[in-house]
Amino acid sequence: MQLRSFKRACLTALVITLGGTMHAQYLWDVGVHLGGSNYLGEMGGKEKTRRDFVWDMKLGQTRWALGVFGRRKLNRSWSVSAGLMYLRIQGADALSTNPARVGRNLNFRNDMFELYARPEFTIYQDNDVGGRGRYRLDFRLFAYVGAALFYQAPKGQIDRQGSFYDLQPLETEGVHYSKFGFGVPMGFGFHFTKNRRHRFGFDLGWRLTFTDYLDDASTKYVDLSGADPTTQDLANQRPFLDDVDPNTSGDQVQTADGTIVTVPSIYQYGYWDTPGTDSKPSENKRGDPTHNDNYLTMTLTYSYVLKGQSNFYRQRYSWIRGKKRIGRKSRAKF
Repeated sequence: MQLRSFKRACLTALVITLGGTMHAQYLWDVGVHLGGSNYLGEMGGKEKTRRDFVWDMKLGQTRWALGVFGRRKLNRSWSVSAGLMYLRIQGADALSTNPARVGRNLNFRNDMFELYARPEFTIYQDNDVGGRGRYRLDFRLFAYVGAALFYQAPKGQIDRQGSFYDLQPLETEGVHYSKFGFGVPMGFGFHFTKNRRHRFGFDLGWRLTFTDYLDDASTKYVDLSGADPTTQDLANQRPFLDDVDPNTSGDQVQTADGTIVTVPSIYQYGYWDTPGTDSKPSENKRGDPTHNDNYLTMTLTYSYVLKGQSNFYRQRYSWIRGKKRIGRKSRAKF
């Protein structure tokens, strides 16, 4: 008898635990991202030198971003979301109209995996869009700041032709950087929920990172005379500019969009092995180490809301929560 009571108590505790989880299912939704990504760093850009945020972004270099995510609602104001993104960022100096960048002539492509977690704060919510009293469509606007771990592996072409080479192992600047990094995703999004189940939305997120090597360029050119020819060509691509004397300035180059620019001499974005003087600075500049690389994603989202208890739970374990007794109504007599 005691064994039977013990088993019943264990079963009750187990079902209460599982039932609590099932009961909380209405707080969850799972879904997908689908959209584009871009980056801000040394390569590409517009007519000026590097500028922060999106002002130097080349929209033509936007590439794809996709992912999966899960979200749990904590209360009316807060939710927590986590997901995995797969995206590509890329850039090429040949697409810029900035003379120094055109003269440098570098390029890269980076396929990245990102694992993120973020709290979402509700800025505005309307549970009955249109105010018709049917509650078939609701709206939520939210903002977020979170944390992300990403894997990145920049690759480059020689003069934007032929095979792509993995740049990190080549140490084109004599620096060994990690393929793993941390980022801070921040942004906003919104979604409409139809019939309490289907959630259609938009997400715009900017990632601050702590590395300047998403594009494999950060500091200066180094002496690679002992490296293989492929590494040398990938590290310094100024010699591939047509009809340009690497030791002079004033040469004109036609960019990818047909713009004619006058590129500076090798002493700005180029490598030389002589000591620096007033007219020939010694930095051997290749990038801008004062700013880290960043990237963003802009995606459409769809998710499905897990709502309510399962039929299995309701049919078999309603005795745990108790059954509501429905009796015949009677009129009191006084």
